[in-house]
Amino acid sequence: MLKKDISDLLKKSKKWGWVLEPDAQRIFSLSGFQTPMFDVATGPEEALRIVRKIGYPVVAKIVSPAVVHKSDVKGVVVGVRDDETLLAALARFQQIDGFVGMLIAEMVKGLELIIGAKNDLQFGPMILVGMGGVGVEIYKDVSLRMAPLKPRDADNMLDELTAKKLLTGYRGSEPVNLAALKKTLVNFSKLMMDLQNVVESVDLNPVMCNPKSCLVVDSRIMLK
Repeated sequence: MLKKDISDLLKKSKKWGWVLEPDAQRIFSLSGFQTPMFDVATGPEEALRIVRKIGYPVVAKIVSPAVVHKSDVKGVVVGVRDDETLLAALARFQQIDGFVGMLIAEMVKGLELIIGAKNDLQFGPMILVGMGGVGVEIYKDVSLRMAPLKPRDADNMLDELTAKKLLTGYRGSEPVNLAALKKTLVNFSKLMMDLQNVVESVDLNPVMCNPKSCLVVDSRIMLK
């Protein structure tokens, strides 16, 4: 059963047909997933106050109900390290159609993965995991299962990835926290079962995994 706060965020988003990223991140945080520190600014003073709390470097992202794919409008600035760059990003975002704010989030390091779900008319929520980031559509290194997942399903999905060696450490790179990744996968599948009547698809890209944890860095929820 969904928490009231989550239901309220979903109802609020119906008029757009999808959930703005700050609200999507709140949904995942309320559901027990790890997310980076973030907040939303609408003006310069608020942006500077937020970045003083989070600390540089940060990521800045456009928040607009008219912008589903932020990359289409160059709506993401990574590695922001000073006030001048931050405020310049804000000024540019304010000119983009439907601007309602700028999400400011802490930078997170790790291996980029994608976790997603799509509601199939016959089978219900189908869960996807694979190598994420900008290369996800190029490499197409993913594995699929029906929800809900059991821990052994998560094991099998990760074993099927061509790039699975990256998860356990490859040529000196640090292994990711596999226990945290598997827990994230299983819990994501449970959440999708709860959301299957209201959600069409969900993309978490990237989920940033490192030796300590796996954090949902970017999320998109499309509603039915």
